[in-house]
Amino acid sequence: MGFLAPLAFGLALLVPVIVAMYLLKLRREEQTVSSTFLWQRMVRDVEANTPWQKLRRNILLLLQLLLLLALIAALARPYLLTTGITGNNLILIVDRSASMAATDAGGTRLAAAKHEALRLIDQLPDNGRATVIAVGGQMEVPASASSDRRELRQAIERLEIRNGGGSDLSQALALAGSLAAREFESEVAIISDGQVTIPDQATLPVPVQFFPIGSRADNVAISAFVLQPGQGGQTLFVQATNYGSAPVQRRMVVELDGALFNAYDFTLDPGQDRSIVADVPSTVRRATARLDGSDVLPLDDQAWATSGGTDKATVRIMTDGNRFLETAFSLLPGIQVTTVPTTTTTFTDTVALTVLDGVTPAPLPPGNLLFIGPLRSTELFSVTGALEFPASRPATGNEPLLRNVSVAEINVLRAAQLTKPVWARTVIDSDGGPMLLAGEQSGRRIGVLGFALQNSDLPLQIAFPVLMANLVGYLAPGQGSDAAQLQPGQPLVVPVPPDATRVTVTNPAGNVAELTPQNNQAVYGDTDALGVYTISIERPNADPLARATAVNLQNAGESRVAPRKQLSLFQAGGRVVTTAEERAGRSEFWRWLAWIALGVLIVEWLVYQRSALAWLRERWFTNRRGAPRRAGT
Repeated sequence: MGFLAPLAFGLALLVPVIVAMYLLKLRREEQTVSSTFLWQRMVRDVEANTPWQKLRRNILLLLQLLLLLALIAALARPYLLTTGITGNNLILIVDRSASMAATDAGGTRLAAAKHEALRLIDQLPDNGRATVIAVGGQMEVPASASSDRRELRQAIERLEIRNGGGSDLSQALALAGSLAAREFESEVAIISDGQVTIPDQATLPVPVQFFPIGSRADNVAISAFVLQPGQGGQTLFVQATNYGSAPVQRRMVVELDGALFNAYDFTLDPGQDRSIVADVPSTVRRATARLDGSDVLPLDDQAWATSGGTDKATVRIMTDGNRFLETAFSLLPGIQVTTVPTTTTTFTDTVALTVLDGVTPAPLPPGNLLFIGPLRSTELFSVTGALEFPASRPATGNEPLLRNVSVAEINVLRAAQLTKPVWARTVIDSDGGPMLLAGEQSGRRIGVLGFALQNSDLPLQIAFPVLMANLVGYLAPGQGSDAAQLQPGQPLVVPVPPDATRVTVTNPAGNVAELTPQNNQAVYGDTDALGVYTISIERPNADPLARATAVNLQNAGESRVAPRKQLSLFQAGGRVVTTAEERAGRSEFWRWLAWIALGVLIVEWLVYQRSALAWLRERWFTNRRGAPRRAGT
């Protein structure tokens, strides 16, 4: 225990003053009387008021000394060392991603994280301020540099689980670093289970405390679930993965259009997958899979799949002839490929995606675009030169466009030197500049692959069709078979015919939202809830078009719930951020001492006024006894 204001103990000099007031008594005149028989009480009073007499037991003296000691202790601001913070400016980063829905913390991990955040807020000094940053999905700042404890507590209590978007701390750490640099005695606190993405060699110039949440790692998830067109019907594919550290036995139940289809019992070793493939009738429109039993994270124990139907998305390839591209796209389910020559200058229709193979027409075609080996600049990006034998590498460690793609094995002879525009992010990088860009500009999605396929060995690798499938899934979302599956938080893009009069989306909770079509498509962004989203497109003189999309938590980063005790993040002094050190913070309790002093003061006043209170009580009872009774009683 320590004291923030030890000089307050100087007030202890008042203790002998109070005691002396009880030792010193009033001086009285001496008078001679004929007899002391009637004056015995007066004699006792004279003896009692003799100065410097022996101190006798007095309840008022004890209460006054206790009051003074309580006030002195409160003014000294005592504290206990505890796990917490010591700065005056707290930047609080709270993880609310899907893994925080795990139930191994006496409730959900998010509930435990909010309890920990409230405890840290209570440790702030009276003049302290705090900023609350919520990560998981889109970053939010519900409270910024606030000293209002009520506002901070409400901001923390309103945090809810976000199923989509993962838990990337890049933006939050950049914001925390800029806020901490402007304030004296700043400190950053990260409350999470550690399943987060952090930039390589990230460093904060202030002390950082990490408060890990969670204790268990056992979790089995439905990691894949789709319905694909097959021979004479459909093919159902479902996969379960054990992300825990011990073997488990589970049962998977599959239902088709609400009716039981089959149940599968299996045993999974740590890290093992179990896949099930079954033929189902072409009339099936919706399938549900669930894992019976319990584990830490129930969110990924259930999944949905919807039939993609017979609709196909059109991908237009503008090329002088490229068998690699035509073959790769024609093999993608739900895709219809059309080719046009590079001399085409007029585009009368908008398709799901236009692939420009080594050509940059002016004007550019409408809709989403994929440039492959561009030869010159456009209004979307700039080509500043050429790169010879560039060595490719992933730009980030968790890029969805590079899922199951090994970039290091791609050899490139020559590539365009691209300048990264503000609308794009770098997917594949090199020493000379980006080699694959992706992003959104003016409401349409754009990809730029900096090298021609003929100048690389990419078409000869298994990564080629996988990369093309990932690019199509991003550049033409909601098209073809991809319309039946979405990740939480990913926008739902609905292709709309020109004669549509009304487009609505019904979410899993039954809430209906009306969409406004633009450029023959409508976008619905609130897809954080898991389940099936039903789309209805009304047309004049025709039956409404009905479609459905399933949103599942099929994210290995969130299903792998083993908590971490250390983050790959460096703080002031070059130390790696690990679990918050024991007894690193201060917990003041002077307010409790102040309340004790107030209680003692009230008791002291009641004791001092006991005679007056007794007289008032006697007077009150006397009045009650003497009050006239009413007639008839």
